[in-house]
Amino acid sequence: MRWVTVKTEFGPKACGVWQGEYVEVNAADPELPTTVRELLALGFEAQERAWEALPRGAARHDPANVELLAPVPNPQKIICLGLNYRDHAIETGAPIPEEPILFSKYPSALIGHEGKIVLPAVSHEVDFEAELVVVIGRGGKHIPKARAMEHVGGYAVGHDVSARDWQLHKPGKQWMAGKTFDTFAPVGPELVAAHTISDPHNLGIRLRLNGEVMQDSSTSQLIFRVDETIAYLSQIFTLEPGDLIFTGTPPGVGMARKPPVWLKAGDVVEVEIEGVGLLRNSVVAG
Repeated sequence: MRWVTVKTEFGPKACGVWQGEYVEVNAADPELPTTVRELLALGFEAQERAWEALPRGAARHDPANVELLAPVPNPQKIICLGLNYRDHAIETGAPIPEEPILFSKYPSALIGHEGKIVLPAVSHEVDFEAELVVVIGRGGKHIPKARAMEHVGGYAVGHDVSARDWQLHKPGKQWMAGKTFDTFAPVGPELVAAHTISDPHNLGIRLRLNGEVMQDSSTSQLIFRVDETIAYLSQIFTLEPGDLIFTGTPPGVGMARKPPVWLKAGDVVEVEIEGVGLLRNSVVAG
């Protein structure tokens, strides 16, 4: 099962990816919701019902003619982990973290597949980071690690765009500010249902900048795995359906290169994760 959110004249609509088309869930079954977040909140059985109803759906969209938003364009929370790949921590010269390093983005940073990353005029060191995004399906608090995977609704490809001059060189360092400029959280194209990914900790992950491979690793390098991360986060706050968790990036980021490589207007960035999809975004000047 794969879900997308399509921008229509009537607002964002949850669609299933069915035989090369995007079929509106609510049009296939009027008792089902119009948003992916609401669909996740109803649980796996509702998703199965929606999937089975798709062939009857009258409202269909040709992927070539529609704008995709992030699969969950209205999450309550976007939580991000820093330095969560062993090979990336080694690359930066940082010690392996003993606990997750956390920061957040705001929903205003979200864009979808083929959306444009806008370089802010106040930053001159904008970097790229390929990431696996975990989407919460069933909410909860104080979730035990042994049950944590039951709370995963699905996975998506993400790009943690980062203004390093704000993140690292402002007084006191400003991780949140550097990470959440508008358009700095591309996610998509699709949300892939959790049960279709047999092992999220063994997926190839890579990023190409203008066709050149810059990052190439595997989620096997994750320091804090999905179940550990969910259990840890749920000690702090209640996780809710549709919450997004950016799980960290592998090595090869622009700031670690000599000389550094920063995003510039005209660039095209592709993030690809095995079994999850390919996310493409162009870069424009603010």
